[in-house]
Amino acid sequence: MPEATVSDKVTEKISEYQGIASAANDMLADFMARVPYFIVAMAVILVFWLISIIFKAFVTKLLVRTQSHRNLIRVFQRIGGALILFIGFMIAMVIAIPGFTPAKLIGALGIGSVAIGFAFKDIFQNLLSGILLLLSEPFRIGDQIVSGEFEGTVEDIQVRATTIRTYDGRQVVIPNSQLYTSALTVNTAYKRRRLQLTVGIGYDDDIRQAQAAILQALDAATTVSKLAEPSVIATEFGASSIDLIVRWYIDNGTQANKVASIDEVLIATKASLDKVGVNIPFPIRTLDFSDGSAQTLAERMVEIQDKSTNN
Repeated sequence: MPEATVSDKVTEKISEYQGIASAANDMLADFMARVPYFIVAMAVILVFWLISIIFKAFVTKLLVRTQSHRNLIRVFQRIGGALILFIGFMIAMVIAIPGFTPAKLIGALGIGSVAIGFAFKDIFQNLLSGILLLLSEPFRIGDQIVSGEFEGTVEDIQVRATTIRTYDGRQVVIPNSQLYTSALTVNTAYKRRRLQLTVGIGYDDDIRQAQAAILQALDAATTVSKLAEPSVIATEFGASSIDLIVRWYIDNGTQANKVASIDEVLIATKASLDKVGVNIPFPIRTLDFSDGSAQTLAERMVEIQDKSTNN
C-alpha cells in the first residue's frame, strides 16, 4: 500500500511538471509566433520616429526663415513631433498585442483620470502655461527678463519650463506656471530703455550750472541715445546735499549696455561737475557739545592718560 501511494505521488508530480512544461512550451510557441509582429511593431516605431525627426527638421528650417511668430512655430514643432510618435506607438501596440485597441487604452486612462489628475496637476499646469506663453509670446529667446529673484537671458522656452542664464553665468530653470501667473519684467521688450542716476550737489552750488554741466556730459557720452532727450531734475533737499535725478535713454536695453552706460555717465558727470567747480559733498554730521560734555570728556581723557603714564 505505501508503495502504491509513493507511485501515485510520483505520477502526480510528473503530470504536474509535464503540465508546466507544456504551458511553457505553449508560451514559447506563442512568443515565437508573435516575434514577427514585434519586429514589425519596432519597425513601425522606428519609421514614425524618423518621420518626427524629418518633421522637426522641416519646421526648424521654417523657423530660421520666419522672423515673426517664432514661438508659435516652436509649439507646432514640439507638439507635432510628439503627436507623430504617439500615433506610431498606438499602431505598434495594435500590431504587437492581440486584441489591443486604442479604445481600451482610453478606457483604462478614464478609470485612473482622477488619480492621474491629482498626481500630475503641477505638470499639466506647467504644460498649459508653457503652451499659452509660446502662443502669446510675451518674451522670446534672447530676451532679458526678471521673474521674482531671478534675472537673466532667456536661453530656451520649453513646454514645461523656461531656462534663463543669469548675468553671473548660472542656469536657472523656471516653471512656466510661475512665469504665466506672476509679474514678469522684460527688459529688452523695447529698443530704448531709460536709466537714471542720483547726484547730490552742495547747498552753496548753483543748481542751474550743475544741470547744464550734467547735460553737457550726457550729450558727449557715446552710450546715451540721441533719439530721446535726457533730463536733470532737482528732486529734494537732502541731509547734506541737493539731490538731482539724472535720466537718459540707451538704444539697446541689455544688461551689458546698461552697466556700460551707467559707468560712462557717472565718470563723465563727475568730471564735468569738477570742471565747473560744483561740489559733490560728503554726508555731514553736526555734534552739539553746548551742555559742557566736551570739556568733561576731555578731562576724563587727560586722567586716563596720566594714569597710564604713571603706571
